[in-house]
Parts: sequence; structure tokens; C-alpha cells
Amino acid sequence: MKKTPVFKGVATALITPFNDSGIDFNAFKRLVDWQIDEGVNAIVICGTTGEKSTLGDAEHRHLLEYAVNYINGRVPVIAGTGSNDIAYSVSMTRHACQVGADAVLCVTPYYNKATQGGLIQSYYTVADAATKPVILYNVPSRTGVGIEPETYVKLGEHENIVAIKEANGNISKIVETFAAAGDLLDIYSGNDDQIVPILSMGGIGVISVLSNPMPAATAELCRRFFEGDVEGSAKMQKELLPLIKALFCEVNPIPVKAAMAAMGFCENRLRLPLVPMEPAHEAVLLAEMKKLNLI
Repeated sequence: MKKTPVFKGVATALITPFNDSGIDFNAFKRLVDWQIDEGVNAIVICGTTGEKSTLGDAEHRHLLEYAVNYINGRVPVIAGTGSNDIAYSVSMTRHACQVGADAVLCVTPYYNKATQGGLIQSYYTVADAATKPVILYNVPSRTGVGIEPETYVKLGEHENIVAIKEANGNISKIVETFAAAGDLLDIYSGNDDQIVPILSMGGIGVISVLSNPMPAATAELCRRFFEGDVEGSAKMQKELLPLIKALFCEVNPIPVKAAMAAMGFCENRLRLPLVPMEPAHEAVLLAEMKKLNLI
């Protein structure tokens, strides 16, 4: 029997706004309120898009607790707690659960290039420490290691592991995962250009970058699909593709931070090694945003 979904629809992988003092909490609150008002179904804090890898430990812990308290049950809060240091991931997972996050999102350990057996042991170690649902995050283009379909079957046997954010980009491999583990784990698209294809296989939503600047439209795309308007949902997917491509023309979250700054939500400030967009790429992004009346 499948476990109760953490959410259905769209969860925004929220950016982390920065200022001279560190995290810009006033901008963060405005972003959160707008996302919820626009109809997103959950919010991911301290994920890849939230620049978790350059947050200090104290910042990471404080932002998770602050987000839970500020969101205050309006939508589920999913806390990014993955690391290539599994002891740190365990510590952060415990913290997220203790402060009231509704679930944790745990990326595959990056750089280390674990074997499939190492991934199973690592995820079991994290899940054993969790008191809330664990969502696996597979993004081999960034981490150097991917979760195989048969590995998902093993991971789905753990009572706390409930879902996958699948961002491997390989539709054939994703179909294999649905065939092998779709009855054990909920599957969310981790790529905005593959929302409808993954929903069509039985996926239940997306953890999205696109929904930072377009929360209502991304939620509508999912809603149309779930209500049976597959043609309308597919039409939206195709119409939004130029903006999606622009949002990923440089490594995430460089373009989406520029997009949100252009919309007046935050400063276009990143932490090294990330730097602002190349001017030519930014011009393309802003042009696509203007076509959609975002700026």
C-alpha cells in the first residue's frame, strides 16, 4: 500500500534571498506569502535552489525553524537536509523533524560517488533518524551518482521513505522506476520541462524552480492534468518551455535568482562559487519574462 502523499501538485523549491547581513528574512516572508496566495501546495526550504550548499550550519538550522514557524501550517514545509556527509544529514534531518517540518528532502550524497549499496545504507541511516517522511532526491547531473530502479525498490521498503524527486532527465529510466517502484513510492518530477510526461506515468506533482516566478501557472498546469484536461496541461507545458529553458540556461539557481530580482522580490545576490548571469543569457531570460507579462 502506498504511503500518504506529502503533497499533490506543486512544491516550490524556494530561493533564499540574501542581503548584506546574510539571509533577507523580510524578502523571504514576502516570497512565502506570495507563493501561498498563488496556490502552491508545498514549499521546499534549503534545497538546491535555496543555495543550501553555501548556507552555514547555523543559518541552515535557523532558516528551517524560521520557515516552519512563519508558514505555520498553511502548506507543508519540506526541509532540504541531504549532504555528502551522512552524519550531517542525520543531524539536520533530526533538527528539521524537531522544529516541525512536514517532510525532508534528501539528495544523494554528492562527490563521494557511492555505490548502490552505499546509497541504500546511507538513506536507511537518515530514514532511521527521521520522524517525518523522507523524499529521495535523484539528480545525477549535479551529484555524480544516480539511484537505479531496483535500488528504489529496496529504499521503498523503509517505512519512512515515501517519495522521489526524480531529476535524472532520462524518461526511459524514469519509466523503469515507475514500473519497479511506482507502487512503493510517490514520484514527483524534478525537472520543469518534464512535468506532464511524469504525471502521465502516474506522478503526483513537481518540485519546481519554475514556480518561483510562476506559482499560479505551475499549480494550474498540475491541476488541469489531475482534473482530466491532459490536452490543456500539455499545452501549458509547451507554452512555458521557452521560459523553462531560459531558467536553466545557466546552472540553477543563477537564472531564477535573476528572475525573482527582476520581479522585485529580492536582490540578485548569490554566494560564491555562483555569480550573476552572463548579460547575454539574462537578456534572453528577461525577454521571455516580458512575453509572459512577469515584468
